[in-house]
Amino acid sequence: MDKKDVLREWRESAPYWARHADIVRAMFAPITNAIIEAAAIKDGEVVLDVAGGSGEPSLTIAGGVGPSTLIVFTDAVGGMIETARAQALDRALTNLEFVQAVAEALPFSTKRFDVVVCRLGVMLFPDPISAINEMLRVVKPGGRIVTVVWGAKDSNPFFHLVADIVSRYVESPPEDPDAPGAFRFATRSKLADLFRALAAADVTERVLDFTLEAPITPMQFWQMRSELSDTLRTKVAGLSTDEVNRLAKEVEQAGQAFYENDRMRFPGEVLIVTGTSPR
Repeated sequence: MDKKDVLREWRESAPYWARHADIVRAMFAPITNAIIEAAAIKDGEVVLDVAGGSGEPSLTIAGGVGPSTLIVFTDAVGGMIETARAQALDRALTNLEFVQAVAEALPFSTKRFDVVVCRLGVMLFPDPISAINEMLRVVKPGGRIVTVVWGAKDSNPFFHLVADIVSRYVESPPEDPDAPGAFRFATRSKLADLFRALAAADVTERVLDFTLEAPITPMQFWQMRSELSDTLRTKVAGLSTDEVNRLAKEVEQAGQAFYENDRMRFPGEVLIVTGTSPR
């Protein structure tokens, strides 16, 4: 998949990410908190968020640091930036800047940022090598880079529960493990080794086990999953109304196993890979 196809998919997905932004923020809050801990942002630093999507982790970072700390939010899709900017206005956050940019060509001067963060973006970039090189270029010597990618597919039923059921309705070709996708860097050390190969220093990898939790029903879970994913939307669009109804019912029934006190609670696993720019 080339860069144009990836950007087209995200432009089409942006309205759905805006619709579900509050739920996504709640589900991924443990990841955002882990990024903030790993980044160890100090007052007065300048932080770059690469591929910030519908607003996170920029919004949480901006709300938790002093006004002298600047967060520069970037995303390749204008619709995502509009959603993030609107939420920043709602929260009266004044220490955020918004820039439309692809990760592989960041429009910033060399050695500008103290910290670079990227939550669940690297595995989706058409050219992750160029994107990581850009992160290393724009961060100051010794500056911190914190990235997060999904861990093993079997450890993330939030994804595979739906995918397994959909595969009974729509035949799918085998996945290319190196193509843009959720589990591209799920193999332990794969992303960390790439950072090392690109001359990043102090590279570490940590597994974070957490819970994706939100106050939504099994029906709302299916609606959210089927809307956020371009791949799922495309597959579902080719089914009859009866098939879609049966598919949705199966997903709702299977999802019941991950509910407690009317709250969705899926176990999840991500890899937190950090590094610094060579001094």
